[in-house]
Amino acid sequence: MRKNPVPPELQTTVSHVSDRCLRSFHGYQIKRTFNVIQSDLNRTLKPFDLRMITYSALVLIVDNPGLRQSQLAEAMDIERPNLVVIIDELERRDLIVRDRLPQDRRAYALKATLAGRHLCDNAIAAVKVHENRLTQGISPDALTSAMKVMQLIEANRSREG
Repeated sequence: MRKNPVPPELQTTVSHVSDRCLRSFHGYQIKRTFNVIQSDLNRTLKPFDLRMITYSALVLIVDNPGLRQSQLAEAMDIERPNLVVIIDELERRDLIVRDRLPQDRRAYALKATLAGRHLCDNAIAAVKVHENRLTQGISPDALTSAMKVMQLIEANRSREG
């Protein structure tokens, strides 16, 4: 028994995938841009044995000595239980310490160690190089405008919630 051949109009081979429609959406373009940034940032942070999330936590702790875990979770916009794994990793590496707060024995104040501050400084310097490389050829005015647009999008979400 012979199979019926596929009609020519159904025989399609895509040689190039077009995402033209998707690229007309700001969110899609931001996501594509974020993928580029994240990939390059991961390579940048690898020598420091940091990931984007551990780097972010470390910078916030260095910049805000005595920060409580709940404040860090809010600043990073992550659930508190997910933060525990990050804090444990940084503490295990002796980059931060957790001190119980005398006024609330359930809460901890997070502080960077000397090693944590040094690693943070070196990682920030590398991230600045990473950002300069990715924004090469973009005018300072365009970068300022892009930052403002992203902040406004974030603010619009905050107003809805």
